[in-house]
Amino acid sequence: MKTYIAKALFNSYSYLEYRKLTADLLKEGKSTATVQTEEMTHYSELNESRMRRLDKTIKISDATIVKLNNLNHHYIWLVLTESWCGDAAQILPILNKMAVASNGKIDMKLVLRDEHEELMNHFLTNKGKAIPKLICIDKATGSVVADWGPRPQGAVNLIKEYKEQFGTIDETAKADLQLWYLHDKGISTQNEIMELI
Repeated sequence: MKTYIAKALFNSYSYLEYRKLTADLLKEGKSTATVQTEEMTHYSELNESRMRRLDKTIKISDATIVKLNNLNHHYIWLVLTESWCGDAAQILPILNKMAVASNGKIDMKLVLRDEHEELMNHFLTNKGKAIPKLICIDKATGSVVADWGPRPQGAVNLIKEYKEQFGTIDETAKADLQLWYLHDKGISTQNEIMELI
């Protein structure tokens, strides 16, 4: 696995580089998907506007800031993502602000899931390649100390209950999920990740 992590880190993007990559692709009518479709580009456009809004509005709680500043180790947060992923659009701005608030204790790097399938296969969720997937690496040792994702437990429960009731994840479920994120304001994500590290 260390080989896959090293390869991913070598090909990784900073948050700003990732944001530029996705914006530049959208100018060409593309997404980060390996197979380009109108649907993937449409989702990427929606996510671009979500991320732009969240970059401006998301707040890191005082309790999270205190915990980040009291971290005993330095970490690399390696995040598997794609521009078309709605959960990633909600989560990445939070992770970025947490990394910034850590005063250098967290270095966040982003990689495209479909370009790093070997790494993704080590971090499956229920045998699926669900993203975003945060891999927390101790900077000093290079060891994976935790992983998290693709979404906070409250959002997991919402989707699970919807699927049990209706048998599928449709546009209504996706809209409900986006509303859940809006009302949660990133608090569940912050709390769950801080519990890990």
